[in-house]
Amino acid sequence: MSREKEIKRKDYKVFYPMSTRWMDNDIYGHINNVTYYSYFDTAVNKYLIENAGLDIHNSPIVGYVVHSNCNYVSGLSFPDVIEIGLRVDKIGNSSVTYAIGVFKKGAEKVSAHGEFIHVFVNRKENKSVSIPKSILVALKKIKLQ
Repeated sequence: MSREKEIKRKDYKVFYPMSTRWMDNDIYGHINNVTYYSYFDTAVNKYLIENAGLDIHNSPIVGYVVHSNCNYVSGLSFPDVIEIGLRVDKIGNSSVTYAIGVFKKGAEKVSAHGEFIHVFVNRKENKSVSIPKSILVALKKIKLQ
């Protein structure tokens, strides 16, 4: 069996610090698996808001999540401070694939990593559209080369 490549901080283009919350822990004393998807969504949308001018309330074009996955490497728990690493792996006509890593603050090795795919949709018509130029420019800035 081949070993998965060790994922490190240098594999991501931008980072967002986040605080874990008491409610993030599950009965086993670590961050519950579903919470990681919230971290993913928060980091991606924060990037689009800050770098592509996405107005989550009024933009006619928005990104819908059509696929996500997460691989867990090492546990985290409240009150850990974490950093979410983000990059773009693939840009299509109407979709983008993000790679996301969750790191304990200052750690070089990832604690969890996954993939998050947005399809851009005309909110009113609920149909996929080409990625808007302002978003495309922002996505290319964090694309894996």
